[in-house]
Amino acid sequence: MTATPAFTGDANPYQGGDPYADYRTADFPFTRYANLADRRLGAGVVAANDEFFAQRENLLVPERAEFDPGHFGHKGKIMDGWETRRRRGDRAEHPWPTAEDHDWALIRLGVPGVVRGVVVDTAHFRGNHPQAVSVEAASVPGSPSPEELLGDDVKWTTLVPRTPVGGHAANGFPVSLERRFTHLRVNQHPDGGIARLRVYGEVAPDCAWLTALGTFDVVALENGGSVEDASDLFYSPATNTIQPGRSRTMDDGWETRRRRDQGHDWIRYRLVAQSWIRAVEIDTACLKGNSAGWASVSVRDGEDGDWREILPRTRLQPDTNHRFVLPEPAVGTHARIDIFPDGGISRLRLHGSPTESGAARLAARHTEPGG
Repeated sequence: MTATPAFTGDANPYQGGDPYADYRTADFPFTRYANLADRRLGAGVVAANDEFFAQRENLLVPERAEFDPGHFGHKGKIMDGWETRRRRGDRAEHPWPTAEDHDWALIRLGVPGVVRGVVVDTAHFRGNHPQAVSVEAASVPGSPSPEELLGDDVKWTTLVPRTPVGGHAANGFPVSLERRFTHLRVNQHPDGGIARLRVYGEVAPDCAWLTALGTFDVVALENGGSVEDASDLFYSPATNTIQPGRSRTMDDGWETRRRRDQGHDWIRYRLVAQSWIRAVEIDTACLKGNSAGWASVSVRDGEDGDWREILPRTRLQPDTNHRFVLPEPAVGTHARIDIFPDGGISRLRLHGSPTESGAARLAARHTEPGG
């Protein structure tokens, strides 16, 4: 695995041209997991103690931060991130902030999960980024208010201790704590700006909710499904196919490069648990001249199980949601969609319910290890 580098200190002042030309980043291994703080999953920044220069909601914008050197407002330079005012001491003899002074923002994860890594991105904050950051997490059921999250009865666990960070950089922090969390508190010491926050991890859904639903999408990211591998990621990530809702734009699905051979493309998924699959949806929304021509769906039961086709190769129409009721339920822990010869799909839905064994594993996953 690639080592995680550390960036500290200011970046060079902006000299014109591509603002990302001197951006500092790295290949963080944990980014292969889902972003639990994705707005499409329902994540939000529920509160912050200060957002004088730039709004807290910018932290979770899915696109990378933009920079316009001439964009100013009545409060000063407008930045695409969360930026607080400069902290001061309480008297002329000590004009500096204390060691304890810091700003904070409360993040509601889109789905509960086990955090594997955090990226605190300070893109374009070159001399106005925080000196250090820290990240805490809590597991709170329901939909707590900011006041409830800040109450004395909420237990916060440190994921990232107070650590120096660099300006205009993707600051990555691996996390090894085996706990299920629902909320994060991001602290910047003593003040400054953060462009984006990404929280990568494994979804650990609320099994009581899924049990109450009965039949649900057993491959959906929000329910705990995941992409294990794909043949091609040229234009867009395969994880898009298990995001909530329908695609609204072409790049919100999965599209492969044009094949010039006799092969085909595919995605392999892990289901939320061993499940009975009763119906399949394959959506090509917004893919018009580039949708897949045909598709088939297969499942296997267990890591070493044999693949069994549950939907034979079927003609797909552009910009269309295709629905198929299976003649009999199919049991599996993994699924694969094969598209022919290339192109793309926007969403895959596998409607079903966990088996007795799958439900037991799902309940065990929901239980918080160590607490």
